[in-house]
Amino acid sequence: MTKTKEMETFLSDLTRSAFGRSYTECKGNNQCVTCGEPADIFKDEISRREFEISSMCQKCQDNIFGRGVFA
Repeated sequence: MTKTKEMETFLSDLTRSAFGRSYTECKGNNQCVTCGEPADIFKDEISRREFEISSMCQKCQDNIFGRGVFA
């Protein structure tokens, strides 16, 4: 499923308000929207796909979802 322009704008406004960073800019720059660190190393394809959805790095994904929850 692809995001509409309206959804991208909504997510960018929301993340800018919550984290001070734009979802769209972070995703385009491989930067974590949550912590601002680079988001370019992932432990598996599922985590890589999660970045495409949330723009969160591996560390933040692990903090939010727990480590090895689905493993």
